[in-house]
Amino acid sequence: MFFYIIALLIIAFDQWTKWLIVKNFTLGESMTVIEDFLYITSHRNTGAAWGILEGQMWFFYLITVIVIIGIIYYMQTHAKGKWLLQLSLALILGGAIGNFIDRLWRKEVVDFIHTFPFGYNFPIFNVADSSLCIGVVLLLIQMIREEREVKKEKANEQSGT
Repeated sequence: MFFYIIALLIIAFDQWTKWLIVKNFTLGESMTVIEDFLYITSHRNTGAAWGILEGQMWFFYLITVIVIIGIIYYMQTHAKGKWLLQLSLALILGGAIGNFIDRLWRKEVVDFIHTFPFGYNFPIFNVADSSLCIGVVLLLIQMIREEREVKKEKANEQSGT
């Protein structure tokens, strides 16, 4: 239950920050946070990252529903007792639902975090996107850890210890 609360907190924070942007910024308006690195910029996206599949809402609805069902199923059946796996799935779940809410109600996703790491104009993103990315990184770490454990167990079995 704890990990579902994390997902709900992410959804709430994501929707609150998007609401603040919609209420307080005009589309395209930008505010400097750290010169030449971090800005708050009001942006809308009808696609995925970098505008991929722009305007294909039916595709995002279908994929998101499948992903949400899959994550909840996996959390209930395979992730119990694996805190890092549960955390990564909770972050992915919260991020997926956060952007899904935008697509359902606004027919577009509100983005506003605009960064320029090493001078590169990174695509504008939001809290849900951040949660998804962090969740995927943690999921990869969990997968690497599990693979190492399997290899270690096999090595122990072969050595007879």
